[in-house]
Amino acid sequence: MTQLGEANALVTGASRGIGRGIAEGLAEAGARVAVNHPPGDGEREVAADVVDTIESNGGTAMTLEGDVSDADSVQSMIETFEAEWGTVDVLVNNAGILTQSELADMPVEMWDETMAVDLRGVFLATRFALPGMLESGEGSVVNVASQLGIKGGEELVHYSAAKGGVISFTRALAREVSPEVRVNAIAPGPVETDLLDDISEEWREAKEAELPMDRLGTVEDVVPTAVFLAGEDGSYYTGQVLSPDGGDAMH
Repeated sequence: MTQLGEANALVTGASRGIGRGIAEGLAEAGARVAVNHPPGDGEREVAADVVDTIESNGGTAMTLEGDVSDADSVQSMIETFEAEWGTVDVLVNNAGILTQSELADMPVEMWDETMAVDLRGVFLATRFALPGMLESGEGSVVNVASQLGIKGGEELVHYSAAKGGVISFTRALAREVSPEVRVNAIAPGPVETDLLDDISEEWREAKEAELPMDRLGTVEDVVPTAVFLAGEDGSYYTGQVLSPDGGDAMH
C-alpha cells in the first residue's frame, strides 16, 4: 500500500462509511489522521470508535468536530488541527449527504442542504486548509465526488449537480495550485453504506441490474484509490477523477 510516512491527514465525514474506510486506510499507510465528525448526539462516540480502531492497529488519530457547511466551524476545526499537528498535508473532503426526490417535488430546503454539505463543505475545508499547504510547498487534496456527478441520476438532480460541482472544483483548483498542491477526485459508484438507507429498493434493484460488475460497491473497493491519490505513488496525478464505480460511468 502507498506509504504516507508521517503525513498529517484530515478526513471530513470520517466517522462512518467511505470516510471511515479512508481514514483507516490512510492510517495504515502511515499518516496521522484527524477523524472529522458533525456535531450531534452520538457522533462523537462513533468518531471515537474510529480513533480506537486506528490506535489499536498502531496508528495515531484524533477526533475533530466540525460542521463542514459552516464557515466558522470549519475555520475553527482547521485551526485546532494546525495547533495540534501543524499543516494539513492530506485533506480528504468526504462529508456528504444523499436524499432522493424528483425535482418537480423537491423542497427548496433539500436542494440547499445538499449544496451546503456536498459542495460548500468541500470549498470551506479546502479554503481554510490550503494556505498552510501552499506555505509548506506541498499537499494533497482528495475530493470524494460521485459517478452521478459525471452521468447524472434520476431523482438525484441535486446530488448530481453538487457532485458535478465537486469535479469542476477539483479540475479548476488543480490548475490554480499545482505543482505545490495536487488536487484530485474519486467518483465512486453506489457503495453499500448508510447513505443508501433512504434510497428506495426499486432504485437499488435497477442500479444493480445496470452495473457491468453486477453489484453495488463496497467501502473496500473505494479506499485504495483515495490512498493512492493521497500518497507518493500518485505524485504525478492532479486534476484527475478516478472512478471505482463498477463500470457505471465509463468516462
